[in-house]
Amino acid sequence: MGFYLYKGLKKPLVFFGLKGKYIIYAIGVIGAGVVAALVLSKFGLLGSLIGLAATGGGVYLIFNRQDKYGLYNKTKNFDQILIFPKRLNNKTFLKRNETEKTNI
Repeated sequence: MGFYLYKGLKKPLVFFGLKGKYIIYAIGVIGAGVVAALVLSKFGLLGSLIGLAATGGGVYLIFNRQDKYGLYNKTKNFDQILIFPKRLNNKTFLKRNETEKTNI
C-alpha cells in the first residue's frame, strides 16, 4: 500500500522563515509597529524604542504561533486511537511460508 506524493507542487510561499498567511500577519504587525513608533516618537527616543520593541515582540509572537499551530487549520482529536499495522520483515515472512509448505 503506497501513497503518491507530489513534491514541489503547492508549496507555501516562504519569506524570511514565515510561511503563507503568516507573512501577511507580520507585514501588518510591522506596519502597525512603525506607525506606533512614529506616534510614540513625540515622547522622545524612549517612545520610539518602545514602539520598535513592541514590533519586534509582535513578530516574535507570530513566529511562535506559526511553530505551534502550523500553516493550515486542522482540528486535532486527542481522543482518537490510532492503530498502525506491524511492519512485515520479508526474511521472517519468507521463512514462515517455506516452513508451512514443508509441513503441508
